[in-house]
Amino acid sequence: MDNLGATELAGIIGLIGLVVVIAAALSGPMDRVGVPQAAIFLALGALLGPHALGLVDFGFDSVALGAIVIVSLVLVLFSDSVAVDYSGLRRHAKVAAVALGPGTLLTALLIAGGAMLLIPLPVPGALLLGAALASTDPVMMRGLLRQQNVPTAASLALRVESGLNDLVVLPIVLLAMAVMERGGSLPLSEATVVSARIFLLGPAVGAAVGLVSVRVLESVRARFGMRRDYEALYVIGVAFSSYAAAEMLHGSGFMAAFSAGLTVALLDVELCDCFTEYGQATSEMFLLFAFVAFGASLIWLGLEILTARTVAFAVFAVLVRSGVMALAMGPLRLDPVSRRLVVWYGPRGLNSLLLALLPVFAGIAGAEELFSFAALTVLLSLALHGFLLVKLTRGLPERAVTGEVPVAGGAATSPAGGETITLDEIARLRDSGEDVIVLDVRTDKSYDSSDRKAKGALRVPPGRVVESAASLALPRNAWLAAYCT
Repeated sequence: MDNLGATELAGIIGLIGLVVVIAAALSGPMDRVGVPQAAIFLALGALLGPHALGLVDFGFDSVALGAIVIVSLVLVLFSDSVAVDYSGLRRHAKVAAVALGPGTLLTALLIAGGAMLLIPLPVPGALLLGAALASTDPVMMRGLLRQQNVPTAASLALRVESGLNDLVVLPIVLLAMAVMERGGSLPLSEATVVSARIFLLGPAVGAAVGLVSVRVLESVRARFGMRRDYEALYVIGVAFSSYAAAEMLHGSGFMAAFSAGLTVALLDVELCDCFTEYGQATSEMFLLFAFVAFGASLIWLGLEILTARTVAFAVFAVLVRSGVMALAMGPLRLDPVSRRLVVWYGPRGLNSLLLALLPVFAGIAGAEELFSFAALTVLLSLALHGFLLVKLTRGLPERAVTGEVPVAGGAATSPAGGETITLDEIARLRDSGEDVIVLDVRTDKSYDSSDRKAKGALRVPPGRVVESAASLALPRNAWLAAYCT
């Protein structure tokens, strides 16, 4: 790999800043319209890449790309596992089992079979490609799940699939890499060692790091206190620490990151809430940066291998999950909207590209060709599922107003369905007998420097929402109007 020079470093830093600015500026419009962020940032990468302006270029030999891949995959694995709703998982175990069993494992095996027949590939390479392409994209999935009118059953199934399917596909990728590194065969003694590093050592180290980190945090928080935004940074530090610890002990750092996320989620719910509020936004910015890096050059390698066989494989790899899910979810009692969402929305994207790049950076022969097949499939999936995202979000039924207004982003939802609630609407609600509570959620700086106070409003600092809400004992069925101007 080439050395990371000053010019390349400056370009990367500037690119990170550009991604953050664009993602923040377009976050509202893209959520409302349903346009997938991945497509926007792939296009940005193409514009900045060697085929257009020539400002950035991330090739297979780029040190920067190697760092992006590792950091992105660690963040994906950790953030997905730490954000899973495990209480909902227990309540809807059948739906989760379908999503992780047929939805992920069977899909991976069928894609591998298609790769062996259509391309064709040897068994280890086909299994690696099948596992990589069975992983659904977390960034595009969040674009759908942010919609508040997504039915609960569909939301749970898709969250479980995007959050936990890496637990199924990642070991397949790592084992296939071990076989490919040894020329296509793996003696029993070596297979035992490799399996132990993947399934035992890596998860054990991740669980240990997660456990110790949570206990240390609880102790510090109880004795001295800690700002919630720094708790989120603390959690991200746990992700990287677990990866590094496992790699230094010759275990799987990626499995350790996933295991650490599971441990944190199971031990400290408040920490997970904090991570959702702050840390996940940080993670998502980096994942969007990864899309820019891929869009600059590498993902377009998929267009260089266009043949009838490769296109047929890509179409099969994109559509096979829908067929599997349609059959597997047949016996489950789901409403038509949930069934349609779960069956048709399974985008391939960042996860697939990251997993397909692991053998490339391991120096395995033939890995670059595997990545090209993955890139072609991801491009097709982004086009198809990006279109579906727009259609599905526009076709969702409006959720009935229940008398509650969730505080999200500092704005309340009005009875008329808008994004803000007016003073007149608050007055009409109170006149009709509704219990309306005004919350002053301005930052401490804005609150202290302003002479204007909302009459009767309860002070809820944005950095201490959970603690303030608990101490105020807010009624569960009241309207909550957040004042943040």
